[in-house]
Amino acid sequence: MVGGDYVESWQPQAMRPAALEKARDVAARVTTVLGGRGLFGVELFVRGDDVWFSEVSPRPHDTGLVTLAMQRFSEFELHARAILGLPVGYRAAAPGASAVIYGGLDETGIAFEGVAQALAVPGADLRLFDKPESFVKRRMGVALATGADTDEARERAKLAASKVRPVSAK
Repeated sequence: MVGGDYVESWQPQAMRPAALEKARDVAARVTTVLGGRGLFGVELFVRGDDVWFSEVSPRPHDTGLVTLAMQRFSEFELHARAILGLPVGYRAAAPGASAVIYGGLDETGIAFEGVAQALAVPGADLRLFDKPESFVKRRMGVALATGADTDEARERAKLAASKVRPVSAK
């Protein structure tokens, strides 16, 4: 996060066992109190073995788009399965990461340049949002990437995102 905004996400997150246990406990307590069915994006801050609750989204969220690149069931499939009472689980195919593509300009009606260059990054893919209006700091899409480890996946995702530039379609 930068300035409270999602910039990149990755899985798996290296965590000490005590922190992982605390994170699971916090997430379980928050979602139990909220009730309902489906996927909840529980965002936490972790430092060492300390875990602090940040926020919860009771639905799929763009921070979870990383699941499209690196695990068997995406956040959308997991959400539907949970609502329908079907089995859910985490099965990673490869370490993965996502990086935000910002609007970079205030404009109605945009196109994207650099898509081919971004897709040429090994292990990279894009999800460009069909938003009718761009703002400098509005998330207009994400670059996704896999790698041999999360460091490589993060570098690839950031590189792919840096290649894409929203421009005026006028």
